[in-house]
Amino acid sequence: MPPSQVEEPARVVIVEYDPSWPERFEEEGARIRGVVGPLAVGLEHIGSTAVPGLAAKPILDILLGIPSLERAADLVDPLASLGYEYVPEYEVEIPERRYFRKGPSGARTHHVHAVEHGGPFWDRHLLFRDFLRTHPRRAAEYATLKRGLAERYGRDREGYTEAKSDFIRSIEEQALRWRAGDRASRPQPS
Repeated sequence: MPPSQVEEPARVVIVEYDPSWPERFEEEGARIRGVVGPLAVGLEHIGSTAVPGLAAKPILDILLGIPSLERAADLVDPLASLGYEYVPEYEVEIPERRYFRKGPSGARTHHVHAVEHGGPFWDRHLLFRDFLRTHPRRAAEYATLKRGLAERYGRDREGYTEAKSDFIRSIEEQALRWRAGDRASRPQPS
C-alpha cells in the first residue's frame, strides 16, 4: 500500500460509562446465538463495558464459550454473516482464544473472544469482571489509570495495553483471594 494510504492506528479513547451497553450486549448476544446455535455453550459480557459506572473504550467485549477450541472453525462463517472478521494472527499471543472483531478499522464496535467454556480464559475474565462489579473503588482506580494511559499512549494501543498489565494482574490476584473468601479482599463501603 502506498504511504499515503497506510492506515494510521486509531487513538485510544476512553469514554464515560454508557448505560446502554448491557442492552446492546443482550441484542448482539441474541444475534450471535441465532447464528451459532448450540455451539454457544455460554455467552457473557466482559471487559470494562460490562462493569456499571466504569469508563471504557466504547467496544463491547463478548465472551463466547464453546465446547472446545476445535469447534472454533465452525464459528467463522456464522459470525462473518453478522459482520465479524476472524483474526487468527492473535492466536500466537493468546493460543487459548479465537478472536473476532466487528466494525470499521479505527471504530470497532464489538470483539468476540471464543474460548473453551469453563476453561482458564473463561474463568479469569469472568472473575475479573465480577470483582470490579463488586469493588467500586478498584473500578474507579482502573478508570483513572485507563484515562491517564490513553492520554499518554495516544495511538500506541500495544503500549496502552502493556501499561495496564501490572494493574490487571494485581486485580486478578486480589480477585482470586476474594473468591477464596479472604476478608481483606471483600468489598469496602464506598
